[in-house]
Amino acid sequence: MPLVSFHDVGKTYRSLQGVDDVAVEHFNVEIEAGEFFCLLGPSGCGKTTVLKMLAGFEAPTAGHILMEGRPVRGASRDRAVVFQGDDSLYGWLTAIENVEFGLRMRHVGKAERCERAMHYLELVGLKGQEQKYPAELSGGMKQRIQIARVLANEPTMLLMDEPFAALDAQTRSLMQEELASIWRTTRTTVLFITHDIDEAITLGKRIGVMRAGPRSQVKGVIEVALNGARSRTDDVFLQYYRQVHDMIRDEVAKAMAK
Repeated sequence: MPLVSFHDVGKTYRSLQGVDDVAVEHFNVEIEAGEFFCLLGPSGCGKTTVLKMLAGFEAPTAGHILMEGRPVRGASRDRAVVFQGDDSLYGWLTAIENVEFGLRMRHVGKAERCERAMHYLELVGLKGQEQKYPAELSGGMKQRIQIARVLANEPTMLLMDEPFAALDAQTRSLMQEELASIWRTTRTTVLFITHDIDEAITLGKRIGVMRAGPRSQVKGVIEVALNGARSRTDDVFLQYYRQVHDMIRDEVAKAMAK
């Protein structure tokens, strides 16, 4: 049984004027436990809408979503979310206190909180930075703390909506490599939203390519048979790039024409 199943899922928004806007229609995808699944598509194709429905922040208006065989009916701690440009760290707390925050709200004991926070700070490469405040850290470091914070709560699944989009190109590339390394260590199931082909191939085990919106749905799913660190100059990487590019090119053109 897959961890997550989207069954003919749709989402329609109604404007103040009473006009229906169909964002997603007949969306069908299955995500296996321990998988890194990238959802790729042009801007406005409904990628974030799909993530919000899986997170439980919005309800589908058609179809249904199952997680571990049970309907998704709202937000839950087993699905942790990192949004694009998400700078939600508490400025008055140190790095380790930020990572501990969710654990403290759940009344986890002090010793266990500290141990888990230190473990995940080390996992994201921030050992030695635990007593620094967010204002003392770079954008990439703050993003790592946010990832450590959600991982410390040990969710079943991590939902990431273009989390590195606000970073410069070099930092973004380093963060992609860091996230791939973290995933290989933890094998936490990930749904990762992106419009960047390179990013999808660097991170994903499978890539779902979405059609241009409105009424968006999955055009196709590509399995990436690459293991370990992935070089963008590798011949096989470039073959996948061309395959994904050919699939998404027409959808980008449609999105630009609207």
